[in-house]
Amino acid sequence: MTRAVLLNNVDHRDLHVHTRRGAAYGDAVMAAPTFPAEFRSLQAHYPIVFQATATGSYQPLALFGLREGENLFLDGKGWDAHYVPLAITRQPFLIGRDGDGLVVHVDLDHPRVRHIGDGGGGDASADDATPVFLPHGGTTPFLERITGTLSVLHEGLQSIPAFVDALREHNLLESFVMDVTDPGGEQHRLAGFHTIHEERLAALDGAALEKLQRAGHLQPIYMVLASLSNLRALVARRDVPGKTDTHAADA
Repeated sequence: MTRAVLLNNVDHRDLHVHTRRGAAYGDAVMAAPTFPAEFRSLQAHYPIVFQATATGSYQPLALFGLREGENLFLDGKGWDAHYVPLAITRQPFLIGRDGDGLVVHVDLDHPRVRHIGDGGGGDASADDATPVFLPHGGTTPFLERITGTLSVLHEGLQSIPAFVDALREHNLLESFVMDVTDPGGEQHRLAGFHTIHEERLAALDGAALEKLQRAGHLQPIYMVLASLSNLRALVARRDVPGKTDTHAADA
């Protein structure tokens, strides 16, 4: 459930945000949306896949787990990767519109949100909750970073339709499935995702490759292909002894 409201320094003067990583803070998710300009940072850690949308397009995702509610990068101490996708780091904040401009909203029901004095248990600084506003009402460096993150994320998401259209123009998307055996021996299938068809990419002629390159699509395509080696690493993470805090409470 999301309860997004316009952020302001009057109603939210006491708003603090938990900055630790863990399932208790909403991080136990299987994947997060991403965009082509972020692929270079992601490909060292996560498989990048595509999922069909209700509008008939495709959304690129950074994959963290192999079933719903599973994040194999959570280890009980935090997030076990040097880069956390922007769609995760921006939480609990969202981009909204006010007329023709963009504004910041906050999801008051997100587990990262805390109001000092709301009965949540004393001083937020004692348990890593960071203030959003300064005592006199100004923005904190934390909020300034979040605002920058939201701006980059918003701009990046706008680039997805052109990128996906280029992939579809050259028939470069293919569905895939992967059979996975759980540590307890139970088998299940990872399905419902697409990736780049490497053979079709290799068969493109010079004119098609030049067109992709000029549009800035060729590098993200190769980043997706490079990221697929992380599928094996993701499976290996399931077998790490003592791994905890990777699932949502109801998973």
